Amino acid sequence: MPQTAPTFEELLILVERNYKNPDLDLIRRAYAVAEEAHRGEKRLTEEAYITHPLAAAYTLAQMGLNLNVVAAGLLHDAVEDSGLDLDDVRKEFGDDVASLVDGVTKLKKVVYRGVDRYVENLRKMFLAMASDVRVIFIKFADRLHNLHTLYAMPQHKQERIARETLEIYAPIANRLGMGEMKGEFEDLAFKHLHPKEYDWMKQIMDTKVRERGASISALIERVEGFLREANIMEAGVHGRVKRLYSLYRKLQRYQNDLSKIFDLIAVRVVVEDVEDCYLVLGLVHKHWTPVPNRIKDYIAQPKPNGYQSLHTTVFLSQGEVVEFQIRTREMHELAEFGVAAHWRYKEPGLSPAKNLRWMEELVAIQKELANKKDFLEQLEALKIDVFKDRIFIFTPQGDVLDLPEGATPVDFAYAIHTEIGDKCSSARVNDQIVNLDTPLQSNDIVEIITDKNRKGPNPDWLKFAKTNHARSKIRDKTKHTMRQWFSHMLPTSKRK
Repeated sequence: MPQTAPTFEELLILVERNYKNPDLDLIRRAYAVAEEAHRGEKRLTEEAYITHPLAAAYTLAQMGLNLNVVAAGLLHDAVEDSGLDLDDVRKEFGDDVASLVDGVTKLKKVVYRGVDRYVENLRKMFLAMASDVRVIFIKFADRLHNLHTLYAMPQHKQERIARETLEIYAPIANRLGMGEMKGEFEDLAFKHLHPKEYDWMKQIMDTKVRERGASISALIERVEGFLREANIMEAGVHGRVKRLYSLYRKLQRYQNDLSKIFDLIAVRVVVEDVEDCYLVLGLVHKHWTPVPNRIKDYIAQPKPNGYQSLHTTVFLSQGEVVEFQIRTREMHELAEFGVAAHWRYKEPGLSPAKNLRWMEELVAIQKELANKKDFLEQLEALKIDVFKDRIFIFTPQGDVLDLPEGATPVDFAYAIHTEIGDKCSSARVNDQIVNLDTPLQSNDIVEIITDKNRKGPNPDWLKFAKTNHARSKIRDKTKHTMRQWFSHMLPTSKRK
């Protein structure tokens, strides 16, 4: 993704290269309208304003989204910033482009300040995602270019935008499986929020790349050689350097012990089909000894956001280790662009991909909240349910449930069914009886043991239940039980 705004000619070249029989006239017309709408305007960087919608459109074209989305990217500020009317956009470009432009424009119309602004932004983001997730792709492209030019803004605005990006935008990108966008958001926000730590991580990575660059290049050549010998001809092999914010968070978990970070520099192998993925894994293990407990099969068991890949860490000579990531081209596109990959080159109006049920749940939650105070009280719960790192837990039948990190058997029980949660008496995790407050780990197999005579949940479960769903069900049931109890305790004359 570009750090400086591309020219319109570069956008056309990208579209011609990335799309089959592209409607270049649509892009030319959208640019002409946007250029006219923003003529004479300047950004804080002193660049012509048109550089911003151009950069957003370029990002959307890099993602391979339908050209209606690219056109809407060019027009995303035009209605708000000029005399252009939405009806004009509809007449010129059709309902789909107009709907996308309208969606982005509504996201930007926030007149509040402080906490009110934060709440209103979140509400609008949630609703926009549920109505048409493509609006969020345009908003992401808009935010990405704004982050690249954040240096031109006042310090307090830099910090506000960077923090919002790290707390909201990056986690949403992660839930949508958009690994490349998430990484860009995190690193650019990290640079402005924690400049000293950012420089420290950059120094570490620059040093490691210098130290290991030659050996990684030789390793890639060796891998390419044995892939040719195995007649795996359509493979791409390249190095992948760990993102700075990801490294920072991982170092925090390991008390800054760099020797425990195995994936500073990884080798990524992209092949044509799943069979080749496992064949390459076998060849890698034939040439190098795998590190115990470091083989992860995300193909057979995808991450909750849809990510698929084989990961293995192997010992090289002289005690060095390196991580290999092995995936198909389709898996690679999904890892980079996530849900957006489902819209690549496709016609507008298609139904959204699976794995988006959480968005509908999010909107249902926020619609139930009557006012700002309720919304703020539930905000931390919403962050846990939606934005926290996810784990995936298996039922004994092999079904997978997607829960936030730190979830317990009680959260799992309520995720299966409210009645299972209400009647839950104990849990078996990986064939071992555990306490109901035990934090679950990815790949755990959990069996909930119920007691049909149980009246309802224990109010103490609220101390460790993590998901908004489980907590609301426990509260509802225990309030109902307490009302009944008080009712029976009162004299008959007082009950009326």
